[in-house]
Amino acid sequence: MSRRGKFDWLAAMSKTVTIDARWLIGGIGTYTKNLLQGFGHNANGLELHAIVRGEDELRVRDWCSRVTVVNAPIYTLWEQLLVPRAAKECNLLHVPHYNVPVLHRGPLIVSIMDVIHISCAPYRHNVRSCLYARPMLNFAARKADHIITVSNYSKAQIVEALGIPASKITVIHCGVGAEFHPGYDKQECKSVAAGLGISRPYLLYVGNLKPHKNVSTLLRAVAQLHQRKKLSHELVIVGDDARWKRTMVDECLRLGIADQVVFVPYVAQALLPKIYATADLLVMPSTAEGFGLPIVEAMACGTPVVCSQAASLPEVAGDAAVYFDTDDASDLAETIEWLVHSGDLRESLRDKGLHRAKQFTWQEFTRKHIEVYYRFLAQN
Repeated sequence: MSRRGKFDWLAAMSKTVTIDARWLIGGIGTYTKNLLQGFGHNANGLELHAIVRGEDELRVRDWCSRVTVVNAPIYTLWEQLLVPRAAKECNLLHVPHYNVPVLHRGPLIVSIMDVIHISCAPYRHNVRSCLYARPMLNFAARKADHIITVSNYSKAQIVEALGIPASKITVIHCGVGAEFHPGYDKQECKSVAAGLGISRPYLLYVGNLKPHKNVSTLLRAVAQLHQRKKLSHELVIVGDDARWKRTMVDECLRLGIADQVVFVPYVAQALLPKIYATADLLVMPSTAEGFGLPIVEAMACGTPVVCSQAASLPEVAGDAAVYFDTDDASDLAETIEWLVHSGDLRESLRDKGLHRAKQFTWQEFTRKHIEVYYRFLAQN
C-alpha cells in the first residue's frame, strides 16, 4: 500500500457508515442484506449503523454496531423526515435505492440498480413515473456524492437517461450465496418440487411479472411447443405479483396452457436453490434488467440458462448461456426445444455456468463497496 493509500485508510477508520436498510425484500433487499452481512468481515475499522424497520431489528443487530428503528414506509413524507434524523451523526450515508432523504446534509452514496421506471415504455409515462420516479431519480443522482450500480449496462443507462458523468458511477456486480450449489440430493429436490405442486420435468422462471420481464413471450413459446407436441415439461413461475398475475393467468387460458403452467407465489429462501437445481432449464426473457440475479443463482446450481439478448443479461451470463431474439416467441420455442433434446449441450452449459457463477461473490461485492466508502470518508 502506498503512503497516500495508507493515509486515506487511516483517515477513514473509526468513522460510521449508515445504511438505510428498511427494504430487505426483493432484489434491493438481497443487495442490502448481503452488504450488511459481509460488512463486519471487511470493514477494517469502519462502524456500521443500520436504519431498519422494527420487524428486522433483531436479525440486523447481529451484523451491525448500531441499529436505529425507523418504521416510516418507503416513498413517503415520513421517511423524508425521519431518515435524516436517524442518520444525523453518521459520517457517510448509503441509500440502496433512489428514495434519498432530501433533508440529509453530509456525504451521500446512492445505489441505482436501473432506470427501468423512466426508460421502459410501459412505465415512463405513467403517473408514478412522472410524479415520483423521474424527479426522484434525477434528484438522487445529482445529490449523491457517488453512485453505485450493478452492471455496465445500468451505468450506461444512468449516464444517458440522467446526464450523470461516468466518473461519478462505480459498477459493482451482485454475488451468489453459498447456498446455491449443485450438490443437493436429487430425491430431496424432487420432494420439494412435489410439495409445490410440480409433477413433471419443468422449465423455470424466477422473478416478478411486470411487463419488462417479458413473461408473455415465454408463455407464447411454451404454447407453441405444446401445440406441436415438442414439449412435455411444465413451466414453473416462481414469484408473485399481485398487479400483473391476473394478466398472466388470463394469457395462459387464452393460449390453452393453463394446465401446463404452475404459479408458485412464494418459495422460502432455503428451498429456492433446490427448485433451481431440479429444473431442466432456467429461462430469463427480460427486455430490461439491471443485473439478472436468477441467472447466476441458476448457474451456481448447475442449471442451464436460456436468456434474451437484452440489457445486462449478456454481460452477466457471458458465454455460459444460450440466447434468443428478445421479442420472438418462435425463436425462444426453437431454443428451448433444441436444449431440452440435447443432453450434451445442456451438460456443456452446466459446466460453463458453474465456472461463470464463481466470478460473482458477495465477498467481492462487499469489499468493493467498502473501497468506495473509504475513498469518500478519507475526503471528509
